[in-house]
Amino acid sequence: MGPETDTSSATVRSRPHPVLALRRAATALRHGTGTPACAGRRAVRVTVAAIAAFFIGLYGLNQPVTATYALFAAVAMAGLSRIPGTGRQRAAVVVRMLPVGWVLVTAGTLLAVRTWAAVAGMLVIGFLLAFAAAAGPRLAGAAPGLQLLYILPCFPPFAPQTLGERLGGMTLGILLIVVAESLLLPDPPTASYRALSADAAMTAARCATELTRPPWTLSDGARSAARAAGEALRPSQVAESERPAGPGPRERALAHTGMAARVLLARLPEVPGPGHRAPHPQSLELLHLIAESARRSAAALRTGRPAGPGRLPAALALYRRLRTVPTDGAAPETTSTVMYRQAMLIEAAHAGVTLATAADLALGRRLRPDETPDGSFWYVGHSTVRLWAHRLMAHLSPRSVYFQNAVRISLALAAARTVAGVVSLPHGFWAMLAALTLIRTTAAQTGAVVRQALIGALLGALAAAVLLVFVGGNTTAYAVVLPVVMLATFWIGPTRGVGWAQGLFTLVVSVVFAQLAPATWHLAAVRFLDVLTGSVIGLVIGLLAWPRGAHEELRRDVAALLRTIGSTITSTTSILTAGHAEGRDRPHLPSLQHALMLAESSFAQYQSEPRRADTPVADWQAALMAGHHALRGSRRLVEWGESDAGVRSLEPAYGARLARDGAELARQYELVGTLLAGARPLSSLSGRPGPGDPDARPHGAPAPPVYYDAEAWLQGLAVDLDRITAATAGAAAGPPSKNAG
Repeated sequence: MGPETDTSSATVRSRPHPVLALRRAATALRHGTGTPACAGRRAVRVTVAAIAAFFIGLYGLNQPVTATYALFAAVAMAGLSRIPGTGRQRAAVVVRMLPVGWVLVTAGTLLAVRTWAAVAGMLVIGFLLAFAAAAGPRLAGAAPGLQLLYILPCFPPFAPQTLGERLGGMTLGILLIVVAESLLLPDPPTASYRALSADAAMTAARCATELTRPPWTLSDGARSAARAAGEALRPSQVAESERPAGPGPRERALAHTGMAARVLLARLPEVPGPGHRAPHPQSLELLHLIAESARRSAAALRTGRPAGPGRLPAALALYRRLRTVPTDGAAPETTSTVMYRQAMLIEAAHAGVTLATAADLALGRRLRPDETPDGSFWYVGHSTVRLWAHRLMAHLSPRSVYFQNAVRISLALAAARTVAGVVSLPHGFWAMLAALTLIRTTAAQTGAVVRQALIGALLGALAAAVLLVFVGGNTTAYAVVLPVVMLATFWIGPTRGVGWAQGLFTLVVSVVFAQLAPATWHLAAVRFLDVLTGSVIGLVIGLLAWPRGAHEELRRDVAALLRTIGSTITSTTSILTAGHAEGRDRPHLPSLQHALMLAESSFAQYQSEPRRADTPVADWQAALMAGHHALRGSRRLVEWGESDAGVRSLEPAYGARLARDGAELARQYELVGTLLAGARPLSSLSGRPGPGDPDARPHGAPAPPVYYDAEAWLQGLAVDLDRITAATAGAAAGPPSKNAG
């Protein structure tokens, strides 16, 4: 008896108390960061707001129309939409969308009079709402919910007299979801992009300080810290709600801040040692000022108060003016080493100035265009409206993935509305909702999702039919079941897949409409028929409209970007080696900037799509960084070449060497771009003497400083190219690395 009693007691002690288990579950729901916990918090908020809105409208006000629009508005803006951010951030976005919702419900009500009018409205409104995703992730996340606000009223009966009830119900649902998002189960905080940029700036400050002490180069630990801080600013490593992707001046400046921090962290480890000589005092002073400026930027980003320009811009300008080629009889190799080190220090210092300027702009400091270090801050002085227009117009092209998605979605919705109107589908808006939620950016992905959705919808329809038969007209039973089914739908659906989501949502709509009017098992059959119709339409449109998604566009856009970088290198070195800079055509920087923008938008969509084995392996982020490096470096070198008299006295041997280095690097960029355009495997290109190799320098009269500046720029672009193609080396050993995405 003793051992048996002891075992039983141990078993009892191992079981958690029900109250304790409930507390632990609530704590996990409140503070968990995994997908189930996030889905659980979202499900609770949607369920509370939607059920409260529906019950107030139906049982409190006895207005079925108000109840219907209240419930679907809450579901649209919190269940269907995926607005990134904290609860309060999402609530702020939803509140701003309320006037847009009024317009959409009104337009849908008035255009429902004729099928052709509703279809035309769907084409236009569907395109505009989907295309608005180009303005940033929050608007992109709200777009599906806004689509539903138009879809719901654009079906018969044509009842403009109920417009007041529709608007009132929609307003009630949205206001309740705002309250729920603000107060219920707030999400755990995430590291902001400002905080990550501040950490990167502090890491850069420590690296710059270490370069001022013997042995005048960075230790392995400092190099690892710099690499880790730069990787932390990759978009794939940053929470979607914190990525500065909007078109406004502050969002652009914050993105510019992160880019400048990454460039500074990449350039400091590349600063070579001084060789056999001690570092020049002016070089050490410049490093101290780089560290000081980076610390000031970090403090500003953490406190939210702009730090001002500091001493680095003036010191950098003075350093460039006073820099001369050594004439103390040193060997040409030593002279090249000293000058190349100075050029790399100037590259790092310029990144530090850019970091400080961008951080101040992101924090609201007003600057005149002539106060910025170069033309890269082109957005200074432009209004938010103008920047929005600039972003949207730039993407109004078939090459843009935002344009492609908008066309794909609007065609699918218009086709679904046409079929529903022509064949008089009961509850035809379910077909449009299925097309909206199931279509993906690739045909393969759409096909897989549709297969799961149809299985789930069929099983859900069978379960709903059984429920409707056994419960009959007992609305009280439906009212009791609805919260449970809705909570399960928005909790289990996002974690278990689209099949579960469709099946459970079929139960939700069946229970909802059974309370609005007497219903039989035919309601479940209609639901499955509508999902089938919308799925087929979505699959057909997915096959016809850019079926390969962002994979193809990213490959083509990055290929075009690399080729444009090559032409920019060629035109820049041509200007610097022509003997004079005035009067010559500048590099094709607008085309480089446009190619960079298209590649960035394609990369943003690519990250949300499943990887395919036939996609070329490359470090896409490194390609984007190379574009930024080429753009800003070319602009800076041309300006320096025009202002420096030394460029006119460039010895023919140095000019020929710079031209050969530029032509060889441009050829490699264009070759990699050509390989990508043809979907052929990349290969890491090597064997060319690096621009920083002293032994590769011509002998004779010393070169002017701008020569070494240009070679340092080429060296940085060569490092970028190695990073772009380095992912190929590991492709044979396994799947693409995380950095490749």
